[in-house]
Amino acid sequence: MTDAALKRKPKLKTFHATVQVTRTEQWYVEAATVEEARALLAAGQGHRSSIGDCLHFEIDRLDG
Repeated sequence: MTDAALKRKPKLKTFHATVQVTRTEQWYVEAATVEEARALLAAGQGHRSSIGDCLHFEIDRLDG
C-alpha cells in the first residue's frame, strides 16, 4: 500500500458489549421414569454429553 492509501484507512475504535448467549446442550441422566429424569435434570444432576450450537444472542449494551 502507498502512504496515501494508508492515510485514507479509517481509524478503528474498540467497542465493548454485554452479550447474552443461548445454546443447546445435550445431557443424559439415569432414572427409572421420565418424571424422575426431568426432576434430576432440573436439579442440576446428570452429565453433559455435548455442547450445542449458538441459537440466539442478544446485545444487552454496547459501549463505544
